[in-house]
Amino acid sequence: MVEHDIHKDGGAQRLEDLKGMVRDGRVDTLVVALTDMQGRLMGKRVQAQAFLNGVIDHGAHFCTYLLGTDMEMNTPDGFALMNWETGYGDWIASPVWQTLRVLPWLDRTALVLADTIDEETHTEIPVSPRTILKRQVAKATELGLTIKAGSELEYYVLKETWDQIARAGFGIPERFGYYNEDYNLLQATKAEPLHRLLRNLMTEARIPIEFSKGEAAPGQHEVNIRFDEVLESADRTVIFKHGAKEIAWLNGWGLTFMAKPDASWTGSSGHLHLSVWDAEGNRSLMADETSDAPYQMSGLMRHFLAGMMALSRELAVFIAPSINSYKRFAALSWAPVNVVWGRDNRTTGFRVVGHGQGLHIEDRFPGGDMNAYLTYAAMVGAGLYGIEHELEPPAEFKGNGYRATGCPRMPRALYEAIGELERSAAAVEIFGRDVVDHYLNAARVEQETYDAVVHNWERERYLERS
Repeated sequence: MVEHDIHKDGGAQRLEDLKGMVRDGRVDTLVVALTDMQGRLMGKRVQAQAFLNGVIDHGAHFCTYLLGTDMEMNTPDGFALMNWETGYGDWIASPVWQTLRVLPWLDRTALVLADTIDEETHTEIPVSPRTILKRQVAKATELGLTIKAGSELEYYVLKETWDQIARAGFGIPERFGYYNEDYNLLQATKAEPLHRLLRNLMTEARIPIEFSKGEAAPGQHEVNIRFDEVLESADRTVIFKHGAKEIAWLNGWGLTFMAKPDASWTGSSGHLHLSVWDAEGNRSLMADETSDAPYQMSGLMRHFLAGMMALSRELAVFIAPSINSYKRFAALSWAPVNVVWGRDNRTTGFRVVGHGQGLHIEDRFPGGDMNAYLTYAAMVGAGLYGIEHELEPPAEFKGNGYRATGCPRMPRALYEAIGELERSAAAVEIFGRDVVDHYLNAARVEQETYDAVVHNWERERYLERS
């Protein structure tokens, strides 16, 4: 493991606490997890006595292919760091002990997130999602800034489990509910046994849930995870998504974060709330009481917002990663389409909310299917780009943001987002050529796979009539 990660932010104490829990039997299984390109947790389960015997003192080995697969875990060509010519060797999952959590939904089980390390050079793997975000955090630190963030995640509760849906051929699932449950307490009560587990078990696992509520469709719900420094918030988000699926499955529910499970359903969002603070993280730098800018936005806030807006199209692959992601961007759907900003305006892509120390930016473009590390990295990187280049945002859009004209629109499909990223010099400046090429290849593989499949819609439309 990387030595500095043990001692930072209480990591050493958490490691000692874990050893104590293993010795007295409170924990008998340790999950060592890393996040793959798609935002899923991958890893190993370590038996308790083997842990005490030092089996992961230097981290857990994993095959390099885990950071170079598609959604089906295939190993496509085009990834420079992992391919058949390199032999698909091992990297190290190095536990980050300050991320350690006991998982109350799994018996006597703890989880620790890991950074991905090259065993020979002891350097982090540059295309690893958590490392990509860490680099943006380091850049902010160099500028004397702390980025704080919080996630809102929407999901659908389904009457069938994933196994039942698969056996039925992946038809349209039946949702838990039959009318819009936005803020509707009676409708939400019907699935409250699940939502209560999510709120309380996640909070017990150091993922503090502030609210849950019904969302704008039958069976759709939302949770708000309390804000913190951005890396911690991303850690919480990926664990929440993984844990929510585990809790749902263990209790006989279906649950999905898919952006648009059906054309007639409201899309599921993954809104990000971002603010910039001083180096110590004690004072927000978003508001300036002496400023005559709208809503007393500081110059730094304006630059940060401008960077996010300027690069949303170019970095869309990191925000909306799949074919399905772009079907959520639909007019009058509660998912934005136009890159405009407004004060407390849910029709705009960027919503400025709060006052004083609470003033911040809500990015409404990401969906529930986001990989939180990549999406946060893209928006933090874009915001810092705006600060470094002193960009200014366009004028506030007032009114129905879906009707905005003369402004950029988010890509309509993955292939359009690929083209934007291919042309983006800013993306290379922010992430480096290696990261951009890696995720471009992943997006191209996804697009080519989709293009090669004949869909039910095509048979319905063309089988008889062509």
